[in-house]
Formats: sequence, C-alpha cells, structure tokens
Amino acid sequence: MYTQCPECLTVYKLDARLLVPACGCVRCAHCDTVFNALGTLADQLPPEPFIRLDEHALDQEPPVVGVAVFRPRPPATESDAAAAPTADMVPPAEHPDTGEDFSRLTFTPAFARRRRRSWRSVLWVSVCTVLLLGLLAQLAWAERDTLIAHPTAGPLLVRACDLIGCRLPLVAAPARLRLLARDVEQHPTVRDALLITASVRNDAAFGQPYPVVTIVLSDAMGHRLAMRRFQPDDYVGDAAARARGLAAGATTAMVFEVQDPGQQAVSFAFSFE
Repeated sequence: MYTQCPECLTVYKLDARLLVPACGCVRCAHCDTVFNALGTLADQLPPEPFIRLDEHALDQEPPVVGVAVFRPRPPATESDAAAAPTADMVPPAEHPDTGEDFSRLTFTPAFARRRRRSWRSVLWVSVCTVLLLGLLAQLAWAERDTLIAHPTAGPLLVRACDLIGCRLPLVAAPARLRLLARDVEQHPTVRDALLITASVRNDAAFGQPYPVVTIVLSDAMGHRLAMRRFQPDDYVGDAAARARGLAAGATTAMVFEVQDPGQQAVSFAFSFE
C-alpha cells in the first residue's frame, strides 16, 4: 500500500501493520509532519506523472464489514440456553438508532499533542541558566588575564567593553614592551646626576600597567657599576595616568634621574618587569 505526506508530498510505501499503533497516523521521515495515512491510502500508484494521490473522505459513517471468515463459538451450556439472545443474534434492523453523528470524529495520537510546560519546569530552567551564567562569569574572572592576553578572545573583549563602556583590567606583559629610543646626559640642574630618557611602545593588543624599569650602568669591560630599579610611581607622577596604564599601541616617554657613577660608566641597559 502507498500513502502521501500532505506537507512535502512525499509518497511512502508502507505495510498495514504500521497503521495500527497510532490508528492510522504516521510521521513523515522527510519533514517530520504527523498525518493520517488513511487519507491517501492506495493499493497501486497512478500512472506517472502524478503530484497527489487521491484523497479519501474520513468523516463518513463507519462502513459495515459483512464478509466474516471466522467467528469462535464457545460450547453451549445450559445457562447459555436460558440466557437472552446476544447482540450478534439480533437482526441489524432491530438495533436502535442512537442519533450520534460520527462525521466530525477526529483522532490525535498522544505523541502528536503539544505538552504544556508547567511553571515549575520554566522556573527550574531559569534557575539553572542563571547558575550556569554565574559559574561562567566566575571562571572568566579567575582567568581574566589569560583571556585578555589571548590573541582571539582579547580583541573581542576590548570591542565588547568599548560598546558597553567598561574598562578591562590591565595585564602585565613586559615582553611586549619595545624600547624605541634612549639617551643619557648630564642632569641640567642636579650636580653629579644623570638624566636618562627612553621612548617605549606597548606592542600588545591590550592595555598593561607601567612596568618596573631596571637600569644598569656598565664600564667599557662590561662590569656593572650601578643598578637601580624604578617603580611606576618613581617616574610617573600622575596617579590617574598610572591607573590608566599603557594603552594598546601607545607610546610613552620615560625620564629617570640617577647618580653619576663617574667617567668609567660608558654604557647602560634597560629591562622591564
């Protein structure tokens, strides 16, 4: 036998046993539509080309099946002989007309009915969603330095913060600081002191705090004569500027005052921490 899906018009070959579980209703494997296969049930396919199979009306009176091939008859007993005639012994004309209209009788299988979500299930899903978002936020905050420094996640976080007006925390990455220029000269106002200037650029894709700068003065043989470590507040007097840090791609000038170790100091080196 054959039947056709009313939505996608796919024709299926089926066995009568498939119509039993849901009283003739089947589910289309192509568009997932549940439909009554009895509406277009056919023994043979019509000659091609065809688009739709013939549809059968399903709102008529139930037909009477009259060709019986088997009916079990239990052995007769004395009580059966005295009993009143059964319903199958009464002629069809003697059945009373109840007047019931079966033309609008429909059937919807249980698996095709939409289940209404209760407020408990909606509340449970909402609570689980809030807890999951809270857990993700805690993990993101714990790994914030790694996420900000990540080459893919970092720029996305920067753009997101620009949209909502927030500020990402500064992440120290001294290896991404580049020394563009440096110079050393006698201090113009302080005796026996040197004035060291440096131009530094932040090559990172994120903002980072001002680094701890170490300056080493050496002689011609490479022997260390003097060394000093400068904290950010030693060379950046503006507290607001220190809080903002070095923006991504920004260049800043650093000025350091050190004691002159004498004429033997011929070279100096910078390092960032």
